[in-house]
Amino acid sequence: MDVTDLRIALFSGNYNYTRDGCNQALNRLADYVLQQGAALRVYSPVVAKPDFEPVGDLIDVPNMRMPVKNRGEYRLGLPLDANARADLEAFRPNTIHLSAPDFTGHSALGWAEKHDLPVLASVHTRFETYPRYYNMSFLEPVVETLLRRFYQRCDALVAPSQSQIDELKAQRMHDDISIWSRGVDRTIFDPSKRDLEWRRAHGLADDDVAIVFLGRLVMEKGLDVFAEAIVQLRKQQVPHKVLVIGDGPARGWFEKALPGGIFAGFKTGADLGHALASGDVFFNPSTTETFGNVTLEAMACGLPVVAAGATGAASLVTNGTTGRLVPAAKPDAFARACAEALAPYCTDDALRLRHGANGEMAARAYSWDTINQAVVDTYLRLQAQRGR
Repeated sequence: MDVTDLRIALFSGNYNYTRDGCNQALNRLADYVLQQGAALRVYSPVVAKPDFEPVGDLIDVPNMRMPVKNRGEYRLGLPLDANARADLEAFRPNTIHLSAPDFTGHSALGWAEKHDLPVLASVHTRFETYPRYYNMSFLEPVVETLLRRFYQRCDALVAPSQSQIDELKAQRMHDDISIWSRGVDRTIFDPSKRDLEWRRAHGLADDDVAIVFLGRLVMEKGLDVFAEAIVQLRKQQVPHKVLVIGDGPARGWFEKALPGGIFAGFKTGADLGHALASGDVFFNPSTTETFGNVTLEAMACGLPVVAAGATGAASLVTNGTTGRLVPAAKPDAFARACAEALAPYCTDDALRLRHGANGEMAARAYSWDTINQAVVDTYLRLQAQRGR
C-alpha cells in the first residue's frame, strides 16, 4: 500500500475550538498527510467560534461541556450518533486514528473493530495525573485502569518522547509504541525574535532576568509549584522578575499568588515568538505533558530551561547542558530545589547564555516533516500487518 491509498479517520476531543499543543500537532499532521496525497477526515466537537480554522474536513460529533469546575471551555466528546456513523460509512476509511480516550474515542474504537480496521492511538497527555489537581488523587488508579483497557484494544500507540514510552510500557498500556515527536516553527521561535522594546513596554529593564511561564493557566500545569518556587527566590533575595505568557481559568489565582508578576496574556504566532524570546529563563514545573511543546519552543528561542524531570522534559532537556532538571516531589521540596537551580542563572549571565545556546542548537533537530512522516510510516505498517 502507498500513502495515497490511505483513508484516515482522525478522532479528536479538541481539534480547533481551543488552541493547545495537542491540536496544533494534529492539525500539522493532517496538513502533512493531505499534502502526501492521502485522504483524511476529522471527527471532533465543533463550536460556533473556534480559536482557529481547522485543517481538512471537520465533522461534528455529539458533545457536552466538560463537567469539571473552571473547564467549561472544553467539550467532552460523546458516543457517535447516526449522522457521524453515516458520514464514516460514506467516507470509507481504512485507518482509524484516535487522539483522546473519551466517549467518542471508545465509540470509534468499537466501530473500527466491527469493520476490522487498524487503529492507531496517539497519547498527548497524562490523563491519569489530572485527578490530583482536583483533590481526587484516589481516582488515579481507576483512571489508569480505564486507559489501559482502551489502549490495549488499539493496534499500536504513538507518544511524543522516549520517557513517555517508557512510562506507558511500565503501566502496561501497550507493547507496540513508537515515537511521534513534536517539531518547532523556526520562523516564529528563534533567538533573533528577542525584542528589547517589547521588554521595556512590559516593565522589564534590559538587565532584568525574566523567568517565564508559558502555557494555559490551569492548575494541572503546576501553577502552585511555580508560585512556591518564586516565593523561595524572593525570600533568598535572588534578583529576577516573573513573566507569564498565557491565559486560562486559573489566571486570577495565579495573579494573587504572584504579586508583581507581569502577565502578558494569550499570544500566538509572531507575537508569541517575540514574547518568549524576550524572556531569559524558562521554568516549566508541569508533570502532565507527554512532550512539552512549550519547552521545545523556549529552547528554540535560546532560553535555558528549568523543568520537572518528568515525562516530556526529561527527553528534551539535558541536565547541566541545556538547563536543569528538578526532581518532581512535594511542593516544598520542589520549590527549594528549583530555587537552587534558578539562582545561578540569575547571577551568572555566562552560564545562562551558554545553556540557552546549547538548547537552541538541540532544537534544530526537530523538523515537522520528518516527525510527521513517522506517523505515516506507522499507518502503512499497521495496514501491512492487517493485510498479513
